[in-house]
Amino acid sequence: MMTSVAPVRSNTVTSGTYNTKLTEFVSVKKNKKVNVISSNRNRNSVKFRVRAVKLDHEVGADKTESLSDVTLKHVDWPSPSDDVPFWKRKFRTSDADPDVPVNIEKDSDLLHVIHVTAEMAPIAKVGGLGDVVTGLARACLLRGHKVDIMLPFYECIKKENIQELSLLSTYNSYYDGKWVETNAYSGIVSDIPVILVEPMNQFFKGEDVYGGSYNELEAYLFFSRACLEWMQVTGTQPDIIHVHEWQTGALPLLYWDMYHYLSLQKPRIVLTIHNMEHYGECRQEQLYKCGLDGSKYATIEKAIDDRTVGHNPERLSLLKGGIVYSNSVVTVSPTYLKETLCSGWLASALITNRDKYHGILNGIDTVMWNPACDVFLPANYHAQNTAGKKVCKQYLQRGLGLALEGSASSNHRVPLVVCISRLVAQKGLHLIRHAINHIEENGGQMIVLGKAPDGRVQTEFEALADLHNKGSTVRILLMYSEELSHMLYAAADMVLVPSVYEPCGLAQMIGMRYGSVPIVRKTGGLADTVFDMDDQSQPEMANGFVFEGIDEGSLNSALDRAFSYYQTKPIEWAKLVQKVMQIDNSWNKTAGKYIDVYNSIRVRW
Repeated sequence: MMTSVAPVRSNTVTSGTYNTKLTEFVSVKKNKKVNVISSNRNRNSVKFRVRAVKLDHEVGADKTESLSDVTLKHVDWPSPSDDVPFWKRKFRTSDADPDVPVNIEKDSDLLHVIHVTAEMAPIAKVGGLGDVVTGLARACLLRGHKVDIMLPFYECIKKENIQELSLLSTYNSYYDGKWVETNAYSGIVSDIPVILVEPMNQFFKGEDVYGGSYNELEAYLFFSRACLEWMQVTGTQPDIIHVHEWQTGALPLLYWDMYHYLSLQKPRIVLTIHNMEHYGECRQEQLYKCGLDGSKYATIEKAIDDRTVGHNPERLSLLKGGIVYSNSVVTVSPTYLKETLCSGWLASALITNRDKYHGILNGIDTVMWNPACDVFLPANYHAQNTAGKKVCKQYLQRGLGLALEGSASSNHRVPLVVCISRLVAQKGLHLIRHAINHIEENGGQMIVLGKAPDGRVQTEFEALADLHNKGSTVRILLMYSEELSHMLYAAADMVLVPSVYEPCGLAQMIGMRYGSVPIVRKTGGLADTVFDMDDQSQPEMANGFVFEGIDEGSLNSALDRAFSYYQTKPIEWAKLVQKVMQIDNSWNKTAGKYIDVYNSIRVRW
């Protein structure tokens, strides 16, 4: 068993410059220092151990501490005028030390699971898919199971973030009438074994995980077969092959109609659908390129895209094919399961396969997301001592040029709301735009962090950034930064998730982990995890502010109630912060349900 090297904060910084919009921020005095709470570890040590005694409790949460009880450290306060943004300072990778005993009961009936996925946090993360794969894999490993993750070796992956990287094997995999030389590398990422598949062609080349110059759909068709080919040539027979999203939707077809007739007999297939907005639309001739007869699947019972029936040409859906051919299908929350059975063109396929369709709520990786030992934070904290959270808020305000609480321009309690999201229609763009104005008008502060894949939306939010970023209450940061997202969750008083629909949502759970109270629209996984403070039917579950409509008035009501509670009931708010931080949204809680699904379909040899 390897020992991971945990991250430490360094005063050195990497090269880089501020986004041009950030240079317009209000400046504050640079390098002013203050004594603040810090976690009980040596930040100047290259190595420290994460105390993961219980994943549902923070480090030291069993002892209430005051500021005088803990080690005092100096924080080098950031400024908008710094040459390098504070979130681009040099950080080491954050991992748990596997040698630290974790109080998680080991399962007696162990499985071998291989995840086949397009994303994995933190090395190839675009959205929540990467977080889910890493979190679920880690939770199953901690329960004693053997877990591997197979991932394309994207050109953009930083090799230095993979420990023990080595060439595992070289083999050939089929594509478009040819056999393509393919390398399989092994390594360790976040203490999880990974197998990275690298074809010797143009696939997976580019600066980002998605959006390269190659045909993306055909690249994932190749990847799906290459994973099965690797299992066959190496004699690897896992109990479960767990595929994710449309990108690997062809693998169940390839398995049952090809590789199961060759040498792969033992594995059974689980498909997790993270978002049914993406169907993997595919032409028959594209499926031919991975060696399958596309015409065979052009039926309602198999993989035809129902919306294209009678069109010329009719199309296939890799996601539908995956639903039909997988032994079990999971989506990421019980409420989203109900919603998908009632709406959308895939509802008929899901109803037909209802007996194997499950709704399992995602968890969050409570090792990766832990304010008690998060190296990206200027001060650490836990549920029984949240003093560090106040430091994190002031650190963000100073670094982004926002007015500080208690300053001349802000002499009362000023709620800080963050929204960390891809800027797409699903996430409620009209509500995000409205929230910016409403929060500013009502004496709050707001930070939006995210990018828009649609150029028109990006342009619109650039105009909003030009309008708002010159003041001292709103920051619109059109980018994504893993480091900054950790800092924002820690600094925020509230996290806003106004989605039109949301299969599960991780932001509200991560926010609660960091003591940020969620404000959400009641849909999908948001409805399964956030319960309104004014709901008298279940006061013991109340942990946020919920609205149901998709109109601005419904959002206003939730924001106004949250602001009033924050500003007029500071003691009750502090108790709410402690309460949400102690809610167990860990993968350990959820992984058992996945293991039940695995066991229900496994074949015992």
